Amino acid sequence: MTIAEINSIALIWIGIALVLVPVQLKVTAPYGRHSTNQWGPTLPYRTGWILMEIVSPLMFCIFFLSGNGDKPAFAWIAAGLWACHYLNRSLIYPFRAKMGGKRIPLAISGSAIFFNSVNGFLNGYYLGNLASTYPGNWLFSWPFWLGLTLFILGFGINLQSDNSLISLRKPGETGYKMPQNGLFRWISCPNHFGEIIEWSGFAVLCWNLPALSFAAWTAANLIPRAISHHHWYKAHFDNYPAERKAVIPFVL
Repeated sequence: MTIAEINSIALIWIGIALVLVPVQLKVTAPYGRHSTNQWGPTLPYRTGWILMEIVSPLMFCIFFLSGNGDKPAFAWIAAGLWACHYLNRSLIYPFRAKMGGKRIPLAISGSAIFFNSVNGFLNGYYLGNLASTYPGNWLFSWPFWLGLTLFILGFGINLQSDNSLISLRKPGETGYKMPQNGLFRWISCPNHFGEIIEWSGFAVLCWNLPALSFAAWTAANLIPRAISHHHWYKAHFDNYPAERKAVIPFVL
């Protein structure tokens, strides 16, 4: 597959993400605090989460490692960042989070598996087959270092926010509490904010359309969900801070 061909697929993928934004602003995926029993068969939440997250690093690794192109150090670093994020997201986080007793619709897990498969394929294939098109000094370029900085910053925000949410519940507790510390003082979903920064940094670091498509999908998925979380918090906590935004401090 040529650069032109994979770029065409990535552009179509970005277009689909943009088209679905209005839908996601109106329809909140029914899992977690938004769970309902109206979306058909369900899976245990932890099982569904692992299945839908693990496919991304698997697809990435398959197409990256099987790619017949030269793989400079930059490509291995990008692959390592992808693996680091999904090691936490698919195998560590679901066993730290309080997921016991919850369910997730099979339809949601299935759509997420498809979504993560496409993103893993696009980015793994590009870096596994086409990384030789990058300049030899890409490791010393400003996009690489700016993108790496943003990725690390976003990953740190995401991890710290997850830790704050997990620590809210004591053993045996099942209800929701209002988070207060860290970036939760300014936004309802700093975990989503961190992930948006993270994959925006990856897009800058890689400077290609497949990485940009993943950043676009991340924002298209997480901004509407953060807004839904924000409305949920306001509806369930009478003392919810009026100045707190949904996902971008002081803006949205």
